[in-house]
Amino acid sequence: MAEKKYPVDTGKIMLAIRSGLPLTITTYTLPHDMEIYMQEILSEFLHQLGQDHMVNYLVYCLQELVTNAKKANTKRVYFQEKHLDITNPEDYEKGMLTFKEDTLGNVNYYLEKQKRAGLYIKLILQFRNNKIKLEVRNNSSLVLDEYKRIHDKLCRVQQYTSIEDALSKVIDDSEGAGLGLIIMILMLQKIGLTEDNFQTICENGETITRIILPLNQKTEYEMNAISEEFKNAIDAIPQFPENIARLGKLLSDPKAQMSEIAVQISNDVALTAELLKQVNSAAFSLPVPCKNIADAVKMIGIRGIKNMLFTVGSLKTFASVNGNNEKLWQHAYQVAFYSYNLAKNFCANDRSVVEDSYICGLLHDMGKIVFENEHPAYLESIRSICTAKGISPEIFEKIVSGVNHGEIGARIAEKWNFPKNLVDVIRFHHSPENAPAEEKVLVSLVNLADSICHYQEHELEYYQIDPEVLATFNINSEAGFMRISEKLQDAFVQIQF
Repeated sequence: MAEKKYPVDTGKIMLAIRSGLPLTITTYTLPHDMEIYMQEILSEFLHQLGQDHMVNYLVYCLQELVTNAKKANTKRVYFQEKHLDITNPEDYEKGMLTFKEDTLGNVNYYLEKQKRAGLYIKLILQFRNNKIKLEVRNNSSLVLDEYKRIHDKLCRVQQYTSIEDALSKVIDDSEGAGLGLIIMILMLQKIGLTEDNFQTICENGETITRIILPLNQKTEYEMNAISEEFKNAIDAIPQFPENIARLGKLLSDPKAQMSEIAVQISNDVALTAELLKQVNSAAFSLPVPCKNIADAVKMIGIRGIKNMLFTVGSLKTFASVNGNNEKLWQHAYQVAFYSYNLAKNFCANDRSVVEDSYICGLLHDMGKIVFENEHPAYLESIRSICTAKGISPEIFEKIVSGVNHGEIGARIAEKWNFPKNLVDVIRFHHSPENAPAEEKVLVSLVNLADSICHYQEHELEYYQIDPEVLATFNINSEAGFMRISEKLQDAFVQIQF
């Protein structure tokens, strides 16, 4: 029978890399076509990060880890069938005498049994904080004898000078994992890693084998160098509109009168329209529409006016940047709407979070505008610097694709004197665990709204959403998450008409 061919979705891989999301593949029997698919995903993942030099080594490591996980699961159903207690050292020794011979002669039978028992093998790939994480999990906890064998092999790795040396000295007839593990560690050493980058633990009924890989020094240097040039070249981004900047200073003046603020706003058609639009929205539920600027200013308050300024000013500024912003802004408006409605439901007692949620959602991806709209003077200056420094075009393109858009957006926001909480949301919306404690709820809120949008577009799955973010808002099941997602989507569709 012909093997299945699973398509590799490069777009999903790139989204996961840009957003620091995990990629997970789960299988119960690990057929050969699934092994090939896992290897292809790993290869493309590394390629997109400019780490092609690691591919062959890590494909071997992956093959070894998933084979060991599959063997561990098979061992559980085999011991159960033989009425042996795998946690009992005597039973373990007895079972291992016949395990290999019995299971190799009847592979499909035991694979089907472990599938019926719900025993899985899971590959997880993630790029976050300039580190690559490769994990293989299976839901069979290590027993003491297995843990001892792994620890013994890790200790013995230091005895060998090369893979050939290990092959000539290690003989292990009871379990092939012994030699394979030693070779795997020696392979990791070939790409500059040590056994410290390798970890095996048991957690919540799973055995987790984890390899943490830093980017190679050349790639990290190039990514950092390009990011720094982006930051240095932010002057190429247009300044915030002068009239809005002037009004912003007035709002920060404790001696300013509301009447003076109202006069300044009334001199700007766009600000006047936006102000009246906000106070006459469903959020204020006015019995009679407000048409007076002075009354509107009092109702929306200083904080509300400031957020309105950031909204209108950003829209005006980015309208002058070349490129088609329609899709980007549609996503921004949707995240803003979701953030505000999530805040009203989950953070109703925290007025500042509710008030700031919309603007933070709207501007969370402002760094992407720099990348996605080919501002000629800006990007060409960066390309020239990269060429002069000998930085590869591939790394430049990966940075331009948005890998570091949170940091770039935050730098622009700082240039425009945005408040700290808005800067923090822009900077950390893909890594809420790194956000300052005082802004963590707001950052998590926007992260959740952003994730819901990508979930609705089938660009990510529920498992990829940060579990700490879900826990922050007491979302403990996909069914509950889907209910929230559907309500938000229905409400957003209604306001489009």
